[in-house]
Amino acid sequence: MFEAPLLAAAGLIIIGLFAVLFKTNLIKIAIGVTLIESGVNLFLITTGYRKGAVAPIYTLAPEGQQMVLPTPQALTLTAIVIGFATTALLLSLAVALYKHHGTLDARKIRRLRG
Repeated sequence: MFEAPLLAAAGLIIIGLFAVLFKTNLIKIAIGVTLIESGVNLFLITTGYRKGAVAPIYTLAPEGQQMVLPTPQALTLTAIVIGFATTALLLSLAVALYKHHGTLDARKIRRLRG
């Protein structure tokens, strides 16, 4: 049976893929990439979750108590920083293209090369 966080992660990834593949506005494409990143981050956190477990702090955990996996949490923190940099790069590229071509439509920008 699927859990709600896994369905939410899949939904975010699917909506983001739709935006990246079918939208032509560069800002909407950047939002789609951000949605994909958020879905992947939610998936990583969901995979590390254990019901009834405590935070992965070894000095505070009672003897025999199960802890959540710390590796997906560390990977997610790294992915958040990388996602922030990616979003900043995409938006700065969109601003530069708008200043140069006067449009954010990817189809019109592709036609201008020659």
